[in-house]
Amino acid sequence: MKKNNFHTILAIETSCDETATSVLAVSFGRDFPKTTTLSSVVKSQIKLHSKFGGVVPEVAARAHVKNILPVTEQALAEAKIKLADVDYVAVTAGPGLIPSLLVGVEFAKALAFALNKPIIPVNHMLGHLYSPFARLPATSYQLPAHLFPMVSLIVSGGHTILALMTDSKHYRVLGETVDDAAGEAFDKVAKLLRLPYPGGPQVSKLAAKAKQPVNFPRPMINSKNYNFSFSGLKTAVLYYVQNNPATAKSSQLKANICAGFQNAAVDVLVTKTMRAAKEFKAKSISLSGGVAANQKLREALQATSYKLQAKFFVPPMNLCTDNAEMIGLAAALMLNLGIKPKKPQTIKADPNLQL
Repeated sequence: MKKNNFHTILAIETSCDETATSVLAVSFGRDFPKTTTLSSVVKSQIKLHSKFGGVVPEVAARAHVKNILPVTEQALAEAKIKLADVDYVAVTAGPGLIPSLLVGVEFAKALAFALNKPIIPVNHMLGHLYSPFARLPATSYQLPAHLFPMVSLIVSGGHTILALMTDSKHYRVLGETVDDAAGEAFDKVAKLLRLPYPGGPQVSKLAAKAKQPVNFPRPMINSKNYNFSFSGLKTAVLYYVQNNPATAKSSQLKANICAGFQNAAVDVLVTKTMRAAKEFKAKSISLSGGVAANQKLREALQATSYKLQAKFFVPPMNLCTDNAEMIGLAAALMLNLGIKPKKPQTIKADPNLQL
């Protein structure tokens, strides 16, 4: 790999129910690569899974098989390049649903093998971790030092992780969920209330209409570690619904429940993030993952950052949910750090890959 030369990365993401391909132009430098997104195409499966009330892995995989080639062709066309112009292929190797991951990984391996190009397996959560930097300009190939240390909260349907970044190269996990992820809890509460799929946005939408939010517990909010738990909160909502049969026919009661649940979840997330920011004297706080699209969480964390006189970073809405642009960015950072790409035959999908 030559430094300071223009390279292209074709990135592929199929960890759950979005088929996504992105093309990035990358120039490698000192600590941080300069990247330009040439295209980013995402094919959602929301309509497909809505009748099931959630993602069905086998159905998702079949949709990926159908969509991955046209999505990749569209990304190449929008980037105005040909396959022969690609220098690196990047793909989400995990974590995620194994049927979905296999489609992306095997497709990327076939491309890399046919083109005789190196391939970079990317941890999906690393993509989320770096997604707030996707549109952040680097100065002289270096992120400004005044951003670090940074406390990063990653909140998605499958994960809730609090991490500490000491610079653009180094991070460590401070804590994570011990049971349900925050996004998973949002979806399960939506199911309890028989709200349309996807549930998270529906809960937030209904919460805005609440008149008297229900007071639900804040699990582990005072624990001395940085782990999270949302299973008990979800169960509290279940018991409340069971004890209040009128909920089924009352949109107002549902709104009050949604608001109470959302308030509790956001309080726990923000409180722990704020505690970590104080302990590690963070100069910045970042939020990423699908639940980062939740407006209440974004606003609460931004207000907290302001109180702590810390900068706040959050990706644009389209980079919160699963996308290939963040996978390409993570691959560029890995290459910039000197992490060598792999041979296609050595890559395997790992649904339990850890950050």
